[in-house]
Amino acid sequence: MEDENIALNSVLGLELNRVFFAVRDTANKQRIIEFAREVLQGEREERPGNVSPKGPAG
Repeated sequence: MEDENIALNSVLGLELNRVFFAVRDTANKQRIIEFAREVLQGEREERPGNVSPKGPAG
């Protein structure tokens, strides 16, 4: 399952990269970056055993 997730994330990353460079408008590029950050942050928070950047929940 983890290998499938890695492969899927690789494909999605390549597609996101392709879209990013196809977009000419800077404001839309900023939205793509913000979306990618939100997705990555959500994935980090969902993984068990990970400590959030804010520190351990107390």
